[in-house]
Formats: sequence, structure tokens, C-alpha cells
Amino acid sequence: MLSRLQSMALVGIEAFACEVEVDAASRGFAATAIVGLPDTAVKESLERVRAALNNSGYSWPQYKTVINLAPADIKKEGPAFDLPIALGMIFAGGEGTPERVTDFLIAGELALDGRVRPIKGALSMALLARQRGVAGVIVPRDNAQEAAVVTEVEVIGIDTLAEAVGVLTEQLPLQPTAIDIDAVFEQAGAYDVDFSDVRGQEAVKRALAVAAAGGHNVLMLGPPGTGKTMLCKRLPTILPPLTLTESLETTRIYSASGKLPPGQALLARRPVRSPHHSASGPALVGGGSIPQAGEVSLAHHGLLFLDEFPEFPRTILETLRQPLEDGIVTIARSHSSIAFPAQFMLIAAMNPCPCGYFTDPNRPCKCSPPQIDKYLSRISGPLIDRIDIHVEVPSVPYRELRSDRNGSDSATLRRQVVATREIQRERFGRDSTTLNARMTSRLLRKHCKLDDTCEQILKQAFAELGLSARAHDKVLRVSRTIADLDGAPDIRADHLSEAIMYRRLDRKL
Repeated sequence: MLSRLQSMALVGIEAFACEVEVDAASRGFAATAIVGLPDTAVKESLERVRAALNNSGYSWPQYKTVINLAPADIKKEGPAFDLPIALGMIFAGGEGTPERVTDFLIAGELALDGRVRPIKGALSMALLARQRGVAGVIVPRDNAQEAAVVTEVEVIGIDTLAEAVGVLTEQLPLQPTAIDIDAVFEQAGAYDVDFSDVRGQEAVKRALAVAAAGGHNVLMLGPPGTGKTMLCKRLPTILPPLTLTESLETTRIYSASGKLPPGQALLARRPVRSPHHSASGPALVGGGSIPQAGEVSLAHHGLLFLDEFPEFPRTILETLRQPLEDGIVTIARSHSSIAFPAQFMLIAAMNPCPCGYFTDPNRPCKCSPPQIDKYLSRISGPLIDRIDIHVEVPSVPYRELRSDRNGSDSATLRRQVVATREIQRERFGRDSTTLNARMTSRLLRKHCKLDDTCEQILKQAFAELGLSARAHDKVLRVSRTIADLDGAPDIRADHLSEAIMYRRLDRKL
């Protein structure tokens, strides 16, 4: 007897429809074959399914059984096919497939005693169900809230194989999982840190506010202990909250990578990734024999903080150039090419020299000029060009360190950033995700017009700093953001001068 169930195959972060066909013959030798380009984990599912059936009170087919995973030209990976294969075995060896089966996409990993374990990509699976007009999905209980954030799809969370059979044969009632998305976002809106925790560094806070308002990349340079790491950790507190669309995009990456925290249905805060400088290239940008998302994709719609920037191998840093430019990472393999989204803000921090005290007025630097040049040359010019804002983080004077003044706080800066991003939404269209940092050449010419005074300032800076064409465009984008922060319709000389000030490190690096 033949039974058919609907499941999904995960390729990168995308879910593709997959039909699980089980044909149990009524005669022949007892043998089981699984076809349809399965990987090792899928092939091993036969032993898990056999034990789960026996321990749940169901019988294993006594004659030749063929399991087909269609379409056969897409590689099937992971243990998520355990549950649909087991259900197919039960229905093919019984009285036929229940009509209710066609209403659901089904996935889950089986334990040997019939329990259902969580899987990767439940959110992508629910999005696929909505796209194909399927009524619902049957997933492990631990994945139910994650999938339930997708509206218009019934999400049935189950704990055991027997429970799945009961739902499909209508012996158990449907109990869809519901989630209050507004409550999730409200709970995630509070932070334990604040910009007021950082004493002094008002100029750096201003630069970070500009970066947050326009989505610009930042390089902070200064001696150890000046607050670079503290400032980066507090940058998310001034960023606008994630929209539901942005949250779904980011959560899908974490779900497909198996990195979504247990019990968390949705990423309601902007992610902050801080890989160590010993991280490999595939760990940073993604890759592997089975392509997985790297740190740049896990930082999608959030921050990628690279501390001790020059300590990263130069070959690995160069791999950042494409995602910084395009907002996407493409991993090519002989059989396919997989794209992962990677629209993030890069926040890099570094010391000015190997010992770290080249710009510190209180401690002498022990490095020779050749050592300093060699240290700074670890970062290539093309990579520096892709960083919009360079800001020096000086040592904090004792007077400011012990002062009772808190300086700029996160609430004030966040209001400014949110208002500035609202201006950009009005400018580029409310349905657009374009920020000033991502303006194309055409948009630059339209929205970054300069008067004669600004033209002279930019011309002089271009010659003195030796700016490249890309750096020229970066200056205009940052100028536009500063003008938006000021509520000005046009770029003025003071806006342009501040933007040029943020390119002073071009001369040193």
C-alpha cells in the first residue's frame, strides 16, 4: 500500500516542499530502501524509526518497503524526516492514509522510545506552509512557539509519535499553538545597560549615534581601557526596535542554524555577534561542506563587533568586503550556490599600535615606527574604504571619570535615531528598507546635492586626505545622515565638515 505525506527539505535557510512516499509491498523479501538523495543522517533514520515504531506499539512492515523523498534532485539532510517516514510506515502498512494528512507539513526527529525531538528550520517550514496555502504544520512541541509566529497557519505541537497518529486520524483534537507577539517585543525592549554608564567620550557617542541613525559601519581606534567595548555593547540600546519582518528574517537564520535559544519563539532584539579573532573564515562568513550561516549572517539586522580588529588574519578580513558591499553572502559549491542575508552594521575596535599606547598621553609607547606601520597595514585600504566612520577613542581624563555628570543617555539618543530613520523611510518610501548607508549612486545624486561652499570643502578634503571614489560617496552618505539628525532638508557646510572629520584615519591606515 502506498502512503504520501508532505514535509520540507532545508537548503541554507530556505525550506522547500518535499513529498515523503512510502510503498509497502504485500509480498517479497523483507527489505527497506530509502531513495531521493538522502544524506547519512537521513539514511540512519531507518534504525531510529524502526525502534520508535516497535516501542510505540506499531509494527514494522514485513515485506519490501521503498521510501522516496521527492524531488529526488535536492539533497535531503538532517533528522527532520524521521516523523513523516514513521507515519508513512504506519499508514502504508495499515488501512490507508487519512485524508487529514494533506492538510499538514510534518517534520520531527524521533527518539528510540517514540518521543519527538526538536528540529532546525521550523520557522522556515511554517513560512513555506503559508506560501503554499497549506492549513498547518505538525512539529515537535519545542518548535511550536517558533513556528506559531507565522500567522494564517495552524501549528500543532506534539510530544510523541503516537500523538501525531492520533491527531491525523482525528482520535485527538487539534490544539493549535498561539503566541502573543506584542508581549514578546515588549519584554525584549528593556536593556540592563545604558550609554550613561560610559563616562566622557561624548564625541564618540555622537559618532555612534550618527552610525545608528544611518546604518553606517564604524571603526574605533584608541588605547586599551578607553571604553570601546563598553560603547559597542550599549549601541543596541539606541537602535530602533526590530520590526516584525526584520525579526522573522533574523529568526529564520537562527532557526535554520539551530542557534535559536530554547524556549524563545522570536528574536525581538537586534542580534549582536562578537566572534573571537581566532575564528575561521567559514565561521565568520559561512561555509562548510553543508553550507551554514556564519557570524555575518547571524548579525543580520544587527551588529557585528570585531574587537582587536588587526588581530584577525588579513585573508579572513578580506572576506568581509563582499557582504559589506552587497548585504548578502553567496557560498558556491559544485552542486549548488546558497545565498545568506547579511545586512549588518560593522563595529570594529583596535589599538593604534601593538602595545596600544601610541595615542595615550599618560603612558609611553614602546613601539617603533616600522612596527606601528606594520601593525596598521594588517587592514587593507579596500576594507577601510568600506567603513563609513573612523573615530578616535581617547583616554578619559580623571576629572571626567569621577564626575557625577552622566552625559548622553540611551533614551535621548534613541529618540534622535528613531526620528532620523523615520525621515529616511519617508524619503525612500515607507515599504523600503533603504538607509542612508545603502544609498545607490543614483540616490546619492538625488539626495546629496551640495552648494558651492560644500563643493569647495569636499574638493579640498578629497585632495588632502587622498580619498578614493568610494570614500567620497561614504562622506556624502554620512553627511546626509548628519543633516537628517539636525532636521535639515539640505546638507550644510557643518554637516559635511563633521562627515569629513570621520575620515581622518584614511591618512594613517
